[in-house]
Amino acid sequence: MKGISHSLWRKLVATFLVAAGFVLVYQATIRDSHFAAQQALSQASKADPGPGMHLRFDATAYCKGEVTASGLPPRSGIAAADSNVLPTGSVVQISNLGSHYDGIYTIMDTGPVIKGRLLDLYMWSCYEALDFGRRSVEVLVLRLGWNPRATEPNLFDTLWPFSDWPATAPTPTPAAPQNPRR
Repeated sequence: MKGISHSLWRKLVATFLVAAGFVLVYQATIRDSHFAAQQALSQASKADPGPGMHLRFDATAYCKGEVTASGLPPRSGIAAADSNVLPTGSVVQISNLGSHYDGIYTIMDTGPVIKGRLLDLYMWSCYEALDFGRRSVEVLVLRLGWNPRATEPNLFDTLWPFSDWPATAPTPTPAAPQNPRR
């Protein structure tokens, strides 16, 4: 190495390092679209719901019932969900079901069998509900409802813990029937 000057030696080492760095960066594996799609599906199946989130759920249908868990009669556009995943009052947009069922649903019901990422859509026709079966759906959370079990007591409850406020309005006692012929 007697014939190569010290300056030339530095230039050759620097050039080699830059070329090796360029080759390493150029040869780096770039995530392909298939891998990115798998990652998105994995995230959609594990993420906690929140407004604006795209999530993957299974959907079934039901047709019977007098009153939902929220106290309203069932009707089209109402769905049941696990209140730990989507609390009552949540508004979701469902897709991948076909134009007849795609749309906006309000979570107004719960059920003993509805656990995890399962939605139960109300349908007027029991035949249609039976034909619906179980389908995988894409859910966009538009608004997250309120889960009273997930909140802390307010200041009044903390300062006045022995308050006996009724959770619902008291039910009136039935009046005695009156005889109109008196």
